[in-house]
Amino acid sequence: MPAPLFTNSFTKLPDHFFARLPPTPVRAPRLLKLNGSLAHELGLDTDWLSSDDGLAMLSGNSFPESAASIAMAYAGHQFGQFTPQLGDGRALLIGEVIDRFGQRRDIQLKGSGRTPFSRGGDGRAALGPVLREYLISEAMHALGIPTTRSLAVVATGEHIWRETPQPGGIVVRVASSHIRVGTFQFFAARGDTDALKALCQHVMERHDPEAVKAENSVLAMLEGVIARQADLIALWMGVGFIHGVMNTDNMTVSGETIDYGPCAFMDVYDPQTVFSAIDRGERYAFGNQPRIAQWNLARFAETLLPLLHADANTAMRMGTDAINQFPILFAQAMTGRLRAKLGFGTAEEGDLALAQDLLQIMASSNADYTLGFRLLCRATDGDGQAFRDLFATTGAIDAWLAGWRSRLSREADKPNRVYDMKQANPAIIPRNHNVEAALAAAVEGDMTPFDVLHEALSKPFDDQSEVSMFGFPPAAIDTDYQTFCGT
Repeated sequence: MPAPLFTNSFTKLPDHFFARLPPTPVRAPRLLKLNGSLAHELGLDTDWLSSDDGLAMLSGNSFPESAASIAMAYAGHQFGQFTPQLGDGRALLIGEVIDRFGQRRDIQLKGSGRTPFSRGGDGRAALGPVLREYLISEAMHALGIPTTRSLAVVATGEHIWRETPQPGGIVVRVASSHIRVGTFQFFAARGDTDALKALCQHVMERHDPEAVKAENSVLAMLEGVIARQADLIALWMGVGFIHGVMNTDNMTVSGETIDYGPCAFMDVYDPQTVFSAIDRGERYAFGNQPRIAQWNLARFAETLLPLLHADANTAMRMGTDAINQFPILFAQAMTGRLRAKLGFGTAEEGDLALAQDLLQIMASSNADYTLGFRLLCRATDGDGQAFRDLFATTGAIDAWLAGWRSRLSREADKPNRVYDMKQANPAIIPRNHNVEAALAAAVEGDMTPFDVLHEALSKPFDDQSEVSMFGFPPAAIDTDYQTFCGT
């Protein structure tokens, strides 16, 4: 059984991009979850990963000779306030593999112990939040949303202190890269233009190879990041996902969702929905996410100004013009998502207004976002009663249904329309009450509810009668429900 053969392109950058350090061993590691399908995709041997040597690597007790064991440096705006040095305070990048599709993928341990960036923390993670990241990130992948992935979860056999003693855990995270807007901010804050140039070159080679050929490669790279983020946020909004901590250090240049601490999924449609306990000002509410994404990208563009053009005014204009494209790109992506959710394969001018009217009725009726759109799929053949039953009064929704059916009648006949709609409207998402119940059982040693929920979430667009309970909101909405930065 061969150990992974890692490459380490990030370590070819200057030494101040990261800190090298040995792993911090844990007392009694135990493999709780191994993502066999992802391991296969990465070209990794599941038998080896399940062996004593594999467990030693996944737990951070020892690494193969080809591994790197580095903590990456970055800065970031956290709730609008800039911190010039953050970095991997509880994570180690152990290397990169080339997957079966020829793509370079990072493998990182999260919860692996103190690093020079820990800022007084213990560098560990509690088992519950680690399992939460595994569950939600893999659910996001199944929903077709670019995301970091989870290869494994290891119980450390140790307890950590988080107000009360809690069992420790490590999640093995996989990403196209772990480079963030905050990575650029780290060097910009120090006026290190040479480092920014090296970082740009690295990012272009890894994520934007076409940008290298452009007349202004840095501008082309910036435009690529903006486009990826516009698509990503539209995908989030399409399934009711709320990130909860959209700091610049949690925005990747790859366009992947990263950091599943205080994230959650909305039940009742309300653009002001916030679950994060630390988001007291509702900065990262569901409906604010596009605006915050543009704000973050503006901070990214600021780091690139010295490289965009030698003339400061010209550089500012170029960066501003690029950032001003975000609302346009997001609107296009979001309108496309909404058209698909409504069953439209063609575009008409009134489509967005029709979708917005439905959302407004949902909000005023406290209707469930995911269930509402899923039940709308049934209404294409005239069976709209279950959909209508979601609304407090039927007058407004009946008028809306008439307009929607009139619009649908102008679409070409498609025998698979309902199927196509269902592919845009999941039946099952990681609803907060189901997630909490599964995690509570898992932390107590019963992984069965977690495994059942995880399996259901791997097929979110299917009608799964045996787990249909996962498709419904809780009997009573918990208006006080909060999520935390547990990992």
